[in-house]
Amino acid sequence: MSKERYHHGELRAALLDAAEALVRERGVDGWSLREASARVGVAPSAAYHHFPSRDALVRTLSERVIARLGERLRRAAGRTFGDHPHRRLIAYGRSYVRWAMEDPAVARLAFAAGRSDPRTPISPHPHDVLVAELDRLVDTGELPSTARPGAEFVVWAAVHGLATLLTDGLVELDGPRATDREAERLVDAVLTGLVREQAPEQPWPTPRSAHSQRHAGP
Repeated sequence: MSKERYHHGELRAALLDAAEALVRERGVDGWSLREASARVGVAPSAAYHHFPSRDALVRTLSERVIARLGERLRRAAGRTFGDHPHRRLIAYGRSYVRWAMEDPAVARLAFAAGRSDPRTPISPHPHDVLVAELDRLVDTGELPSTARPGAEFVVWAAVHGLATLLTDGLVELDGPRATDREAERLVDAVLTGLVREQAPEQPWPTPRSAHSQRHAGP
């Protein structure tokens, strides 16, 4: 890539691409801003015009990865057809687990605490895609409204838990097809449990994430 192209605003994207490649090769913390600059053939001083520090580069990369995941999950749910009431969220879960298995180093980057700035709007965010799909189930009568509060954290905990167990090697499955089926079973079991859930005498706890708190406002 030439310096002329960098003048048209592509250096920032090139640095993010280089950082993503380095994350895959060495993990989140095994490289420097200088190395990312060298990958694209510019001096570190040029990189500093876009990212004042390595942490800023990592934070921006994390935000880009999360938005890319959100788009992937939204497409997976949106192109799903069939009669199963949970089909869209099953597709969400499958796609989430596949993504983590396909790109484990980048997945760890995206969901490490503090890697992204909660003040930065990310669209589409995986959390928002999940919220929309659960709201859709309530609107179609397939999920009781009494089970809706906090359900996104129940589903996320299950799906992210499976993805983490697989990427960390604590659980093994026989190939992609088996992984898809395990994700399907998991999501279906969680949603079936939510549908049958009895309203508790005391409200369930209210989980929060940095993203959900930003949406909730002050």
